[in-house]
Amino acid sequence: MLQTLRNAWKIEELRRKLLFMLLIVLIYRLGNAVTVPYIDGALLSQYFAGQQNTILGLLNTMSGSALERASIFALAIQPYINASIIIQLLTIAIPALERLSKEGGEEGKKKLEKATRYATIAIALLQGYGYYSILRYAGSVDMISASAPAVWAPIVIIGTFMAGSVLVMWMGEQITEFGIGNGISVILFVSIVSRFPAQIGSIISGITAPKTVAGDVAGELVKNPSYVPWWLALLMLLGALAIMVLIVIVNDAERRIPVQYTKQTRGRRQYGGQSTHLPIKVNMSGVLPIIFAQSIASVPATITGFVPRWKDSWVSTHFNTTNWPYIIIYFLLIVFFSYFYSTIQMNPIEISNNLKKNGGLIPGIRPGKPTSEFISKTLRKVTFFGAIYLAIIAIVPLIISHFSESARNSGIQLGGTSIIIVITVALETIKQLEAQMLVRHYKGFLE
Repeated sequence: MLQTLRNAWKIEELRRKLLFMLLIVLIYRLGNAVTVPYIDGALLSQYFAGQQNTILGLLNTMSGSALERASIFALAIQPYINASIIIQLLTIAIPALERLSKEGGEEGKKKLEKATRYATIAIALLQGYGYYSILRYAGSVDMISASAPAVWAPIVIIGTFMAGSVLVMWMGEQITEFGIGNGISVILFVSIVSRFPAQIGSIISGITAPKTVAGDVAGELVKNPSYVPWWLALLMLLGALAIMVLIVIVNDAERRIPVQYTKQTRGRRQYGGQSTHLPIKVNMSGVLPIIFAQSIASVPATITGFVPRWKDSWVSTHFNTTNWPYIIIYFLLIVFFSYFYSTIQMNPIEISNNLKKNGGLIPGIRPGKPTSEFISKTLRKVTFFGAIYLAIIAIVPLIISHFSESARNSGIQLGGTSIIIVITVALETIKQLEAQMLVRHYKGFLE
């Protein structure tokens, strides 16, 4: 990976793209440090200190701690992700949108992107209002100002949150167009990585912290909630390394379906006759199922968090990130979105028709419908293993946190999800960088 970055840095065109991407990332990180007006940061930090194991803690991680600081980028990319989910589901449900995505070409793609942007603005407005309600509930909003009326505070706060989310969406699109890799994934990668030093410091502080502290009663000693046993920290480190190795291995794993092309005679020449394969990746959809599953699974608890009187409701209690209802729904959603994206990316009927037109066939399988059925069956099997792989990595830390208070306090429930997002995005970005270097290499021969 480091060698690839060094080689890319030597090429002027790729160096400009990397510098542009770093510039956008720098702007994003600076925006995370700018707090919206009328916010009491000290009270807000105290409120989020008790939200580490809740949906707000998860959203805070995905925003790079911007949520707990109430920065202008507090909503981060969540509105855009939710809007993308809605538009893609509608594309399958509404025939007109499906035709637009498949037959509309570049113009149809632009129309869908425009619809996603408008949906992002609407969702950001709703989430901005919801987060403003949380701020008021936490007592962090200063509604009285000598220079502005009280009604001005909610307008400024909600408008800033919405504008910040739209700006993050725009920055992600700029990285995709003028930088390297998928811009939204890169921003999510930066948000998660920016929290790693603080999480590592928290674990080290937990190891060195005393096991017991003084209780409310004189002379009473109670268990220190910040204490983390050294063996648990070691297991977390080994588990993180094991997850990294597994992700790297599965990321390149694929099922290869052999394809044989028949010989065709045109004039005095013969064409075809070669053997190749049709690759089906085990983890075809990458990290998207986890991102989308988090967004959907967090909706019930997020809604209750936005309404103060529902704070202690059944939904708020049982949809905590370490409770079984959330874990089960999270697992099922990951599996669903894995199949959803495999269906979008590979159409067995279309592949079968293309093979038939070009004289290709799968040995032992007749062309036409039997070929499409065979590809569809193979795709379902491979996708099943990929979905289970993603789901296990995402929920095992949650299950451990459910049974271990020390694990919950150390933030392990977010570890598996964070690692798989970081590693997958890093590998995909490096692959795109290598692809651009390869294209440039062949251009040099052609020129």
